[in-house]
Amino acid sequence: MKLFRKKRHRKQAAVYLILAAAVVWTLFPFYWTMITSFKTSPEIAAKPVTYWPMKFTWENYVLSWQNSGFSTYFLNSLKVALLSTVFTVLFAAMDGYALARYQFKGKTLFLLALLCTQFFPTAMLMIPLFKIYHKAGLINHHWSLVLTYTVFHIPFNAALMRSFISGIPESLEEAAMVDGCSRFQAVAKVLFPLLLPGLAAVSAYSFISCWNEYLYSLMFISSGSKYTIPVGLSMTIGEYSINYGQLCAGSMIALAPVLVMFAYVQKYMVSGLGAGAVKG
Repeated sequence: MKLFRKKRHRKQAAVYLILAAAVVWTLFPFYWTMITSFKTSPEIAAKPVTYWPMKFTWENYVLSWQNSGFSTYFLNSLKVALLSTVFTVLFAAMDGYALARYQFKGKTLFLLALLCTQFFPTAMLMIPLFKIYHKAGLINHHWSLVLTYTVFHIPFNAALMRSFISGIPESLEEAAMVDGCSRFQAVAKVLFPLLLPGLAAVSAYSFISCWNEYLYSLMFISSGSKYTIPVGLSMTIGEYSINYGQLCAGSMIALAPVLVMFAYVQKYMVSGLGAGAVKG
């Protein structure tokens, strides 16, 4: 019995060591970016390498925000990501509701086609979209990004919303309509509050995808005053030099909204993603 316990403890210790190593491996780049953002330029280039700033400084953040244009990039990304998320959640919720509550011919085929759109690389649509937006006068305009992100994110999120809505009994809406509510009122007053976990999961996924997108932002936006955060970060890398302090500070600024959002919606995301994974 003692031998069995010793073997079990050894296995648990080995598992914990592997997990601890994986956590360190994953978090070390974030740690290194953070401490580099607080170092002075001489210390960043100094040898031997220091794993903790000898002198903390906020200079990199100030210069990034004021002189490197990150305040503008931040607001541009926030505007594009929020608008795209609102439209994506709105249309995905309506599509998901129709797929979950209505019966019509070709429903399964339509859902399959919706999911098959996710198989195509988004880069292959860059040239057709560029031509369309050029004729529509949307090149170098944030609406080109909003439209692109919304269209690309609707299919997956619609299927996800269908799973969430299918997990809620339709009898709740029917009972509300028997009591005098219209279908819209039943959805707004009964279904919507129960969908908060799913809406939070869809919103978080959509916002993060829009916030981090780089390729289309680079291709459709040509004016420096309209750059988003990913493109703005790439522009800090010069041909002959790289300001690592400001680059790391800008990266931490870009990371802040995502961390704040996760801290707020994490309780909804866990239950929402779990519900969407097992119900359909």
